[in-house]
Order: sequence, then structure tokens, then C-alpha cells
Amino acid sequence: MRQLSKTENLIFLIGAVLLVVGAGGSILMWPGAPYVFAVGAVCFTSMQMLQRYEGKSMVIRRLRRIMLLSDFLFLLSALLMFASQENFLGLPHVTYIEYVYRKWVITLLIAAILQLYTTHRIANELAKE
Repeated sequence: MRQLSKTENLIFLIGAVLLVVGAGGSILMWPGAPYVFAVGAVCFTSMQMLQRYEGKSMVIRRLRRIMLLSDFLFLLSALLMFASQENFLGLPHVTYIEYVYRKWVITLLIAAILQLYTTHRIANELAKE
């Protein structure tokens, strides 16, 4: 795996902290939480996409694709967090509550589980190489 530079690693860590702060702030109904979460998601996912794997292991390549799916889910969570603040989609109230309101928690949970799984497995597979 390509290692991140010190600056990229700092952006990666700041993005992770902003993800946690934004998610916690949204649960506490802080109005600025979606903005903090979105900035964190962009920082975190962009730095994770810079970590490329140039090896030949199909297992690690598959795990990287799963990790990129979780990155997409982080970004989708940020979008749904904005959509949960107010009904800017123009949907009827019942449809909005049923399909949009607070659904960012589900995508965030799936993304976090996939991140934990792939991070652990990639570390083990790299140790085998």
C-alpha cells in the first residue's frame, strides 16, 4: 500500500475526528453538525482514495473495493444528514419521514462496519506478504 505523507496523514486524521464530531453533534441537534461531518467525510475519503495498492493480491484488491464502497457510504451519509435537517427535496411529509429523515445513521453504521472489517483484513493480508 502506498503510504501517505505527513500532511496527508494529518488531513486523514483531522477528517476522522471531524466525522466523529459531526455525527455526535447531529445527534445532539447542533445545526452546524452536517457541515462538520461533510468536511470530515471529504477529507477522510479523499485521503483514503490516495492510498493505492500496486501489488498483485486479489484479496487486497477486493478489500480495497469494499473500502471504497464504505467511502461512498460516508459521503452519502453526509448528504442524508443535510437532507434530514429540513425537507429541501420537496417530498410529502410522510414520505420524507419514511425514506429520508435520520436514515444517515444506517448508512453511517454500514460504512463504519465495512471500514473496520477491511482495515483489519488488509493489515493481516499485508503482514502475510
